[in-house]
Amino acid sequence: MAIATLQRFTSRIRSTPSLSLHSKYLIFRSSASSSSSSQSSSKKVSDRIVKLFAIDLEGKKREIVGLSGHTLLKALTNNGLIDPASHRLEEIDACSAECEVYIAQEWLEKLPPPSYDEQYVLKRNSRARVLNKHSRLGCQVVLTPELQGMVVAVAEPKPWDIPLIRLQPIYFIKFKP
Repeated sequence: MAIATLQRFTSRIRSTPSLSLHSKYLIFRSSASSSSSSQSSSKKVSDRIVKLFAIDLEGKKREIVGLSGHTLLKALTNNGLIDPASHRLEEIDACSAECEVYIAQEWLEKLPPPSYDEQYVLKRNSRARVLNKHSRLGCQVVLTPELQGMVVAVAEPKPWDIPLIRLQPIYFIKFKP
């Protein structure tokens, strides 16, 4: 019952326009962690393990392990599929879609719908400004036991996210004729 009340409270906070994005994020994350910690405080770590399948950039399917209550981003970074330096603080305000993943169709219905902020970040970083229906931000997907076996694909970096190669300076020498 306490968890249902907490979820209703969280949904009311999300729909309150006067709160800043950062405030909503902090309240949501603290309520998510308190609800998951109340559920999982008596569980062993082995009971919190969520096994997933990730398709890396080379097309190989790899089994990865995450913990219930943690984000998909954390599971992917812990397993070396996403560079941890590419995403700061797991806050949507700091996100620039480096943690974009593609969720398999059969798992999309098991996830809560993306928030307006998540859709905005994904659209903002898409060249065509069209949202792929399988795209989600790994920092916004919280793992639960129901997601055991979920299949995700790591998105290829966008051309504008790839750092430019530093070239050595070219010196021009003037010759006198």
